[in-house]
Amino acid sequence: MPLFIQSREVDHINSTKELFDRNPHLQENARAFRSKPLVVVDTKGLLYIQQREFAATTPDDDCVSVIGSDDATTCHLVVLRHTGSGAVCLAHCDGSSTWSEVPLFVRTVTLLSSVCKEGRLELHLVGGFNDESKTSHSLSHNILAAFQKQKEDIHLETCCITEMNDSVINGTHRPVVYGIGVDVKTGEVFPSSFSYKGPAEELRAARTFSGGQMVNIYDSSRRLVKIDPCKWSPNLDIGFWLSQKDDIILKYLSTSPMAEPPHFVQHMKSTIRFLLEHPNSSILFPGGQPQLFQRNDNGDWETVDLCLYY
Repeated sequence: MPLFIQSREVDHINSTKELFDRNPHLQENARAFRSKPLVVVDTKGLLYIQQREFAATTPDDDCVSVIGSDDATTCHLVVLRHTGSGAVCLAHCDGSSTWSEVPLFVRTVTLLSSVCKEGRLELHLVGGFNDESKTSHSLSHNILAAFQKQKEDIHLETCCITEMNDSVINGTHRPVVYGIGVDVKTGEVFPSSFSYKGPAEELRAARTFSGGQMVNIYDSSRRLVKIDPCKWSPNLDIGFWLSQKDDIILKYLSTSPMAEPPHFVQHMKSTIRFLLEHPNSSILFPGGQPQLFQRNDNGDWETVDLCLYY
């Protein structure tokens, strides 16, 4: 079980409460992390990660300076970094398939660090809160347990999850930190928010909404955002939600209705509209090819002509 805290191998973890009770410094680190100022990340140099997505790159990437994700309530944001190569991965996990996802993150960072003889894998976990259904507690436990099962030694550095990411506002439990960024050059992890969530924001959201599993959206060797073909079945019944009141949408489409950010309902509605407007997903991927995006001279993501790559 090669998960380490302060260079000591961690025993079996029964709960996050037990973990924090055994390791008071993790509580101190979590308090310090959540007290950091919120950074509003500029679009230029940003690689944004949506739910059930991850991406990884290295410090020599001249197209990405920050990988980030937000809007996490019961979801957890995972950063895994190799201190020798600087290779770093950020993932937005919702518990859909934790045990198969964690090995993906480890494998990706390890491959990007294969030429580096020195350094270690460091883990940063942020997300969740004391939600009534205990969804956060379950996800926290499963992520920690999954990392314990990896054959590589992994050092837990930041653990601002569930109990340690909880606040009570007007009697309602909410996360303190909803989003994070990681500086690709330095490895610094910080609380953050993002106004830009593309490219292909609605397509990516539709993929997740319709049951898509965890996917790597970035080809670091070619500096391309890559949205692979995804499929969904036409379902006109989902149009029902567009006529519902906000509180009904929150109640039935969120794992934490009282803790969602203000734009949650609008995000759900725009995703549903996208699915209704594109009942046949194959049209979005001519010839069964992925959608590709590269960064232009202005720092914006723009569509790539597939003929240049295939």
